[in-house]
Amino acid sequence: MDPLAPLLELSEVADALENARANVDRMLWHEALRGGEALVEAEVALHSASATLALDGYDCDVERLRAGDFDDPVVSGVLAVTEALPSLADVWPVSPRYVLAKLHLLATRDLPDAGVDFEPGRIEVDESGSARINALCALVTNPTKEIPAAMAAAVVHGELLSVRPFPVANNVVARAAARLALASKGLDPKLLITVDAGHLERQPEYVGAQRAWSTGTPDGVRSWLKHYGKALEAGAAETLQICSELMKDA
Repeated sequence: MDPLAPLLELSEVADALENARANVDRMLWHEALRGGEALVEAEVALHSASATLALDGYDCDVERLRAGDFDDPVVSGVLAVTEALPSLADVWPVSPRYVLAKLHLLATRDLPDAGVDFEPGRIEVDESGSARINALCALVTNPTKEIPAAMAAAVVHGELLSVRPFPVANNVVARAAARLALASKGLDPKLLITVDAGHLERQPEYVGAQRAWSTGTPDGVRSWLKHYGKALEAGAAETLQICSELMKDA
């Protein structure tokens, strides 16, 4: 049995994740994705980058990103991570530790203190944290069909937020890795769910639920998994809005 299978027995978790999957499936049938998928992918990438920046306190909206109206290395790092995700989706289930290092390198390579205060791409954890990262990587490289993609992504995201393997840009890496988990598990192979916008829409819940996950209690774990399902639903709705706007402008 998959070690994560008992989490599906927590109250309301299975329903929350199934509702999210159903909403994603409906999104993927939108007319804008018939022949115009590349346009949607590009727009989702911009919205996702803007949302993950906002979650870390950076105000850089989609139009500023589109115009290149920024000179902050944090912003350029987030864009580099976002642009790299499609090429890393197939690598993630084979070598998650390499991908985590790559994501962190991209996110931090232009920071002025890179290589001085921290080493880009280097995981820095104590013995307990190392054990949890090893366990997480084992779950990624030895998946089962018992666990839905949404749960796999939620666990990746929650563990990276909790363990904090990187002293800088850790949350950016966590959100990116969770998107790769959704892609590699087949729920979002083209990275079309604007899930980070879903987290941003429910930001107080996002912050509270990640703290709850860190407690390791059944209630805390349930809180995070339910939030993740709701964030996926909100992210799918954001993508539908993007699709509608693209069709209106066509």
